[in-house]
Amino acid sequence: MILIVAVDDRNGMTFNHRRQSQDKRLRERILSMTKNGKLWMNAYSHKQFVDFESTEQIQEAEDFLEKAGEKDYCFVENLEIENFRDKIEKIILCKWNRRYPGDFFFTIDVNDGSWKLKGVEEFSGNSHEKITLEVYEHE
Repeated sequence: MILIVAVDDRNGMTFNHRRQSQDKRLRERILSMTKNGKLWMNAYSHKQFVDFESTEQIQEAEDFLEKAGEKDYCFVENLEIENFRDKIEKIILCKWNRRYPGDFFFTIDVNDGSWKLKGVEEFSGNSHEKITLEVYEHE
């Protein structure tokens, strides 16, 4: 699976059971990069995408991490992914380049030697001056 995760500068994902932030241009970018595949997410995340017309690739399920296959994209905002580490072939970190309050964090250390940085892209968001996408592949 290809994991897509939005994090702050401390790898925070949520605070008090709510996403730290969101951005319309990031959602557009996610839909664009997944248009030829499946994009799995839970109902909580799917709410962000209801205003978009072209979302055929979205597959909603609460147990989507179990259902996702090889090369399927998984947008994860509020789930522990440690038990699925062996299924993850690529990680796309979407960095807000800000610090938000956080109490739930992305726990995979992409600098532990088992991941290789394959690409970095920066773009202006709708509500963020700069969003950075970092793509890591499992070694």
